[in-house]
Amino acid sequence: MSEKDKANIEGVLDAIGKIQGYVEGIASPAEYYQSNVVFDATLMNFIVIGESVDRLSDEIKGKHPAIDWKRIKDFRNLIAHDYLGIDAEEVWQIILNELPKLKSDLQKISDTL
Repeated sequence: MSEKDKANIEGVLDAIGKIQGYVEGIASPAEYYQSNVVFDATLMNFIVIGESVDRLSDEIKGKHPAIDWKRIKDFRNLIAHDYLGIDAEEVWQIILNELPKLKSDLQKISDTL
């Protein structure tokens, strides 16, 4: 794996860690949405995740087809281009249900570097 791929995977893991830290202690989508700073900070880190994933080599993406790389990039585009239309409930569910799996998958990839 290239140094560029390593850096981008570490960038995604860092952004996931930030998101998880920001939402620590928040109990519901409504509470999450009410906290403007947390909401904005998490969305910015989802953009970082999408950008970093987009920079990964086709080789890495091809070796790990179980990760929906396109969906991650598409979510970044949704945030960047339709910010005012973002559904806090959907983002909350992604934070709770999708990020832990992505983090685990990327840590496994990172451990093989």
